[in-house]
Amino acid sequence: MSRDKGKHTVIGFRVERAGPLALLQDAGRFGVRRLGVTQGGPADLHGWAWANSLAGNPWGAAALEVTFGGLTLVAERDLTLAVAGADLGVTLEGEPLPMWQRVTCREGQRLVFTAPVNGLRAYLAVAGGFVAEPVLGSVACVVREGLGGFDGRGSRLAEGDRLTVGEPRGIDGPTEAPEALRPDYRAPARLALLPGAQISDFTGQSLFQAFNSAWRVDDRADRMGVRLTGPRLQCRIGSLVSEGIGLGAVQVPPDGQPIALLNDRQTIGGYPRLGALTPLAASRLAQCLPGQEVRLVAGSSEQALAALRRFHGQLAQG
Repeated sequence: MSRDKGKHTVIGFRVERAGPLALLQDAGRFGVRRLGVTQGGPADLHGWAWANSLAGNPWGAAALEVTFGGLTLVAERDLTLAVAGADLGVTLEGEPLPMWQRVTCREGQRLVFTAPVNGLRAYLAVAGGFVAEPVLGSVACVVREGLGGFDGRGSRLAEGDRLTVGEPRGIDGPTEAPEALRPDYRAPARLALLPGAQISDFTGQSLFQAFNSAWRVDDRADRMGVRLTGPRLQCRIGSLVSEGIGLGAVQVPPDGQPIALLNDRQTIGGYPRLGALTPLAASRLAQCLPGQEVRLVAGSSEQALAALRRFHGQLAQG
C-alpha cells in the first residue's frame, strides 16, 4: 500500500494499530451495476462530505471511513485534516481532537480512534485527499467484492500500511461546521422513506405499523444493509422477479422484518419493498448502533430533493 501514486503524492500516515474496519471511500462507483458491481462509497454521506469540505477538498475526494474505532495512525509529515461524523473518542497526542473543524497534525503525532461515543462511523479527510489507484473508476473500498481501497483489492487497513495523500492545493472554505449541522446520533432517528411500487401490496395494518411503530436496529447490520426489528409486516406477494436495487431500498423478506440496503448492497433483489430511504436518511441510519430506535416517515420525491439541495447549499456556505 505504500507504492508511489505519482510525483505529486507523499506518504501521509503509517498504520500503527488497525481497527476492525477502516476503509478508503470516495463518492462511490457508478455506471457498473449492470456488471453486478455495487456502489460502495461513504455510508454516511453527510459526515464524509463535511470532513472533505473542512479539509479543503473538492466533492468526491477520498477520505477514510473508520467504523467502531480501535485505529492508531502516525503522521509521516505535517498534515491539515478534519474528522466529522461519529465521535469515536478520537485523540491527537493524547488530547481530544476537535471534531467538525479543520486541524493541523504535526509529523510524528499519533491520531487515535478509540470507541463509539456518539455514532458509529467517523470520517478522516486530509488536505489533498487520500490517493490510490482507481478500480472501475473509483477507489471506493468494497471488501465483499475485493475492489478499491489503498491496494485496489478491497483490503481493510492493516498494521504497517502507509497511506498516500495528495499535495494540497490552496485551502479555503469553512474551518468548522455550524453546531446545528452536527448530528446527535444517539437521538431516535426519523428516516424519510419514499413509498415504492409494491407498497399497495402490504396489508393496511402493516402499513399503519410500518409508519407508526418504533423500530430497533438489529445487530445484523453492516455496510450492505441494516435489519430493523419490530412488528411483523405482511405482504400479499411473497417474492418478485429480481429487479435492480437502489441505495436505501427497504425490502421485506418473509419474516416481515424490514432490511434497509446501504452502499455495499447486492445489485438485484426479489423481495417486495416498502420503498426507499432518501440518501440522507440512509446516511443517518448508517450511524445507528444496534438497539437504537428509529421511525419511518413517509415522504415525497419533492421533499427529498429539497433536503438534498439544502445539504449541498449548507456545504457550499459553510
